[in-house]
Amino acid sequence: MKNKILERYPEECRKLGLNIAYYRKERGLTQIELAEKLDISRTHMSRIEISKAVPSLELIFTVSKVLDVPVSKLFEFR
Repeated sequence: MKNKILERYPEECRKLGLNIAYYRKERGLTQIELAEKLDISRTHMSRIEISKAVPSLELIFTVSKVLDVPVSKLFEFR
């Protein structure tokens, strides 16, 4: 079953994933390292970054804290 959010907002999901990847790399973290800090699998982390999975709101807040980036920056779509 396809995720309805991904169906309705594919571009926004893509940009969110790209922003998470950008700030992860800016902090010098690998997908594995960030996934461990978030208590998720590396596969799930990868799927979020390539917009094949949508992170929960709770996970977005945790990403924000772990990467020390305001939530608003994760949703700053350029």
